[in-house]
Amino acid sequence: MTPVSTSVDETDWARVVERLLYLFPPVVGVGIVGVLQETEPGVPGLQRGLLLLSSVGYTFLTFGLATALFFDARRVRRRPRASGNWQPNPWLNAVFALVWAPVAGVSYLARRHGRFGTPPGRADWWLIVALSLGTTVFGTVAAGVAVVFSLPGLLSTAVGTAGAVAFGTFPVAIHQDAAYVSATSDSWRPNPGLYLGLAFLSLFAPPLQPLVAGYYLLRRRRTLGTP
Repeated sequence: MTPVSTSVDETDWARVVERLLYLFPPVVGVGIVGVLQETEPGVPGLQRGLLLLSSVGYTFLTFGLATALFFDARRVRRRPRASGNWQPNPWLNAVFALVWAPVAGVSYLARRHGRFGTPPGRADWWLIVALSLGTTVFGTVAAGVAVVFSLPGLLSTAVGTAGAVAFGTFPVAIHQDAAYVSATSDSWRPNPGLYLGLAFLSLFAPPLQPLVAGYYLLRRRRTLGTP
């Protein structure tokens, strides 16, 4: 039993929380695609398969996130001086994750960043944020053209491409880049957990995505003097 306990204690559970959260948007996106299959003919059984994959994936991620939050909160409670007397309840965080996993994980990371910071990502993650912004703008324009000229193929391509980029890359990129800026800049220290939460919210409120990405990139440029 000793090797198991040692392995658990040595695991960087905060990074596990991050990685599990990164997987939620793609899993939810698969479910959305499955729902949309009901409105148009396609491969027999595809809609049911996508919904099943999304449901199983979300359940797996939820239990994984609850476990990671439990062990990380327990570790934080064992070092009150380093955490500034922040005492997250392991059981409460785990139950919160079982009820509403993405919100529980994002709020925990945001609070944790205020005490310990977040290890910085690469300096070039802003390029992915910019790509996501550009894809969303292009997809919106293309979708408008498709509606005006009744081009269903262009509409599905535009929406699908913009959605895939947004769901697959935007949350990861803005979280990683915010961690880099926070560790590099003295004048602006964005909370990566907060921006990850805004990125999640923007996936279900599409007009919010270009606003969040545009504001972030502008503030980053003014702070670091880079594009």
